[in-house]
Amino acid sequence: MRVTLLEVTDVRCYQSARLDLSPGVTAVFGENGQGKTSLLEAIAWAATGRSFRNVPDAALVRDGSAQAVLRVAIEEGTGRERLVEAEIRAVGRNRVLLDRRAVQRTRDLGGALRVTVFSPDDLELVKGGPAHRRAYLDDLLVAAAPRYAAAQADYERVVRQRNALLKGGMRDTDARTTLDVFDEQLVTAGAELVRGRLQLTARVAPSVGAAYRDLAGEGEHIDARYSAEWAEGATPDPDAVVPALRAALERLRAREIDRGTTLVGPHRDEWRLLVDGLDSRTHASQGEQRTLALALRLGGHHVVAETIGDDPVLLLDDVFSELDDRRCTALVERLPASQTVVTTAHSLPPGVRPATRVRVEGGRVEEAA
Repeated sequence: MRVTLLEVTDVRCYQSARLDLSPGVTAVFGENGQGKTSLLEAIAWAATGRSFRNVPDAALVRDGSAQAVLRVAIEEGTGRERLVEAEIRAVGRNRVLLDRRAVQRTRDLGGALRVTVFSPDDLELVKGGPAHRRAYLDDLLVAAAPRYAAAQADYERVVRQRNALLKGGMRDTDARTTLDVFDEQLVTAGAELVRGRLQLTARVAPSVGAAYRDLAGEGEHIDARYSAEWAEGATPDPDAVVPALRAALERLRAREIDRGTTLVGPHRDEWRLLVDGLDSRTHASQGEQRTLALALRLGGHHVVAETIGDDPVLLLDDVFSELDDRRCTALVERLPASQTVVTTAHSLPPGVRPATRVRVEGGRVEEAA
């Protein structure tokens, strides 16, 4: 799988730009703030329907414009050509086409393009709160099996509806009957999501541990533990998720009504990352945390590639500037043989040999020497 062409109009600082990508490494050079990351953001949006910077779609629209337009041409490993086109609107609903046919939801892109993004913000996967690690797992789930996008959407919808009902107060029998309905919907969608996460963590944790040892060149042992408050703080039994969720909803109903919010479900779960048995958030050094963040991306990439039988496109956003020479060398040596787009404000490590070099300045893309 590879991207052959990216065209953008009114995306971020770009009035109009075109980037032809090689099968190997495309290097994008430029000073900070000139638009390098925006090119990667546009490619990733075509894969996932959202920005990896975790900003609203409207932030992608160039100031003063009504919409941003992106066009991404893809060639699958079989030689089949795909085309993703999107009008991302500052106000109103986006319009997305796959092979010139409208898709109603971004999840209907169905894995036409898969990407793995490395960015300096990845440190939050280790240092940040549980939401960052839940998002990491859920993104991998969808990349490996697009059907989980529907499970995620169903779960998020029922939690929103349930929270609105709880916040409004349980004033009558009708409200309690509606809550019963939402409870069953939460159990159904939540159980599917939890089981998917548990299956994924069983595969990705060993891959992350192996990647960490390769990068660090040291003997720290990496472990990961999935825990859920609704399972009494333990790792849920995959075969007992449904009854455990139902029991927790019964047990905590009075507290949920009192607080006006949903306290049960996978939206509150944690995936703890441990270095030599200690929580990486509080006991790992900065170097260990950064290495673990890289290992998460490498490990996740490996699992997705193994599952779908094809390597996702690698997007490396100014990653090497954050690493010392040893970790730069180790990362370069272990990068998968995928199509890669790498941005940098400086030079690249010796092991990175771009087939194509471009320079970005003030929202313009030009061929670089």
